[in-house]
Amino acid sequence: GGLPVLLTMECDPADVVSHIDGLILSGGADVDPRRYGAAPGPHATPAEPLRDEFEHAVLDAAWLRGTPVLGICRGTQLINVNRGGTLVAHLPADSGEAHSYLGYPRNHRSHAVEFVAGSVPHALYGKRIRVNSLHHQAVAAIGSGLTVTGHAPDGVVESIEGLDAPVVGVQWHPEMLDGTDPLFGWLVETARQFSTSDRKQE
Repeated sequence: GGLPVLLTMECDPADVVSHIDGLILSGGADVDPRRYGAAPGPHATPAEPLRDEFEHAVLDAAWLRGTPVLGICRGTQLINVNRGGTLVAHLPADSGEAHSYLGYPRNHRSHAVEFVAGSVPHALYGKRIRVNSLHHQAVAAIGSGLTVTGHAPDGVVESIEGLDAPVVGVQWHPEMLDGTDPLFGWLVETARQFSTSDRKQE
């Protein structure tokens, strides 16, 4: 039910956020570790400083305006770093269900995630679901204004959300799973409500 708009890094972040009703921060390369006081390690992907700068600015504008945000994989990590949190730079290969399952199809549900009661994912999925796993980084210290809402069996953070903001981040890739994932329904409906309330204020 949503109309997707691809954002270019050449646009003004605050201006473009004023014209959209929801924001998806997608997966991709590692967030520059210098942004959370660390240094690139041997497993780090090449840094994308222009993307980091743009997405942090877009997220700042969205947070300030109250625009609903959905973070996916890197997007979740960026949300956490943006709010002062840190990341696990590399999940070790012997960490069981924590590390990526790149040998499986992208829609393979590799491990379970258990959600905190009262959270957005709990409302959408129930207590537990199985998800795909395509990441080598994860949330470490949680950022200001955020809370952890889901863990893998080994304790790796799999979902976060804003305490007082319509912001949800998940570590897995719902866009790669079979069918239409409820998270996108949440984003569209929350964006619709935000758009309606925003127009009333204007």
